[in-house]
Amino acid sequence: MDFKQRILEAAAKVYAEVGYRGATTRRIAAAAGCNELTLFRHFGSKATLIHEAVTCCGPELKLFPLPEEPVDPATEVREWAAHHFKNIRTHAGMIRTTLAEIEEHPELVRPSDPYAMAYEQLAAYVARLQASGRAEPSLDPMAAAAMLLNALLLNGILRDVMPHVILNSPEHDLDNFVRVFLRGIGADVPSRT
Repeated sequence: MDFKQRILEAAAKVYAEVGYRGATTRRIAAAAGCNELTLFRHFGSKATLIHEAVTCCGPELKLFPLPEEPVDPATEVREWAAHHFKNIRTHAGMIRTTLAEIEEHPELVRPSDPYAMAYEQLAAYVARLQASGRAEPSLDPMAAAAMLLNALLLNGILRDVMPHVILNSPEHDLDNFVRVFLRGIGADVPSRT
């Protein structure tokens, strides 16, 4: 691992544990095994360092694919949702911290960040299903996308801190969320095997 990546990973870990205010440059430098001056040389400011750490070490930097021409919505949405759900669960601590900090530090999440773009990506897929007659034409594609993504997000970030409330396995909940989403948009839902 290169030195800059080591700093970013240390910053991400410290930020996820103690938030923006608690993630002092001194604490990050200690975790990265360098001095504060090195942090400023590489990143210029704490704000830049934290944003890059959240971007680099947080949820995936790429959008997971959904086909331009839907063929099998149940499989396509299930695979897409599984990628997002795994990503959310992997980075649950950082996402919880970011949500807690977002009002004070809105720069931590930008409209161009992949998770924000996932709403538009799924909404566009729903619109393509509508155009092909495979989804209810009167529904709002963005509302449908939010229904699924918000369920994945909340379940994914609360699963490890509320095990007495979220009792089903991740796979069980994922399957149910996708099935409810497909029913909600009027798409075919395969029978359970």
